Amino acid sequence: MEARTATPGVSWEAASAAAAAAVRHAQANGWRINVAVVDRGGNLMAFLRMPGAFLHSIDIAIDKAYTAASFGFPTKDWMAAVGHDEGMKLGFAGRPRLIVFGGGLPLRDGDDWIGGIGVSGASAEQDEECAAAGLAAIGLT
Repeated sequence: MEARTATPGVSWEAASAAAAAAVRHAQANGWRINVAVVDRGGNLMAFLRMPGAFLHSIDIAIDKAYTAASFGFPTKDWMAAVGHDEGMKLGFAGRPRLIVFGGGLPLRDGDDWIGGIGVSGASAEQDEECAAAGLAAIGLT
């Protein structure tokens, strides 16, 4: 399946397939999640919510995808990127939609990133595992 569109971004088919694969992975493990896929501009391309997944996790999943698409690296890597710079920690903490814990991964096509996937509802590690399953389903890592 072609993950990329004619212009940089992710196709609706790939976004839908990635979200469905993330949900299937969660279901197989007994987790209840929300999953969002956004394009490179942070626009929502696909969203799925499993019955019983936390309602507040809807926005968190979308924001994880947005954060990963905005910067091109996993959301769990934010704290390492900031390091011990207290000014950066305070500055970024006040930014709306920025998520600094696991569950958001960029959609990478070679050296470029074309979007992001965000999962919320399980632990940060389990969320990221589901997001990775979504990427694998569309041939991305």
